[in-house]
Amino acid sequence: MGKLHKEFIEKDVKTFHQFHIAILDIFSAVNAALPGKHYDPPSTEEVEECFRVWKGAGTNQEQKKTIVVDFMKQHVNLSKLDEMTLTAGIVTPPAAMAAKRAGETLPQLNLIKNIPDVIFVPSATLLALISVKLSRKIILRDTMP
Repeated sequence: MGKLHKEFIEKDVKTFHQFHIAILDIFSAVNAALPGKHYDPPSTEEVEECFRVWKGAGTNQEQKKTIVVDFMKQHVNLSKLDEMTLTAGIVTPPAAMAAKRAGETLPQLNLIKNIPDVIFVPSATLLALISVKLSRKIILRDTMP
């Protein structure tokens, strides 16, 4: 936390926008450093509340550091896979193989015979996972105020 806070302090943070970017940079650095585990960043409202408290500390750097460290400790939440993503990751590879085999018998899809299974299956899985993530974000955005 000390190194991340030092990076945070070195940035000239004066506005909420700069503060929010600095907080997101900290989460990005943590997620990049830890393979396998990723942490969800806090909501904009939570960051805005922290910014108000941080701004109220004035020029007291030690108090500002305590505010940022406490905020990070409270709002570092481990990212969780949802059931849709997990299901898509498990179901897609066998479904992709079955679809490729079925497509090879159709004369309109002669090109599919030329694509090796090693490329086709991971590509189909990746596309399925991306579509699940995007559809999930669209659905959550529409349901949240």
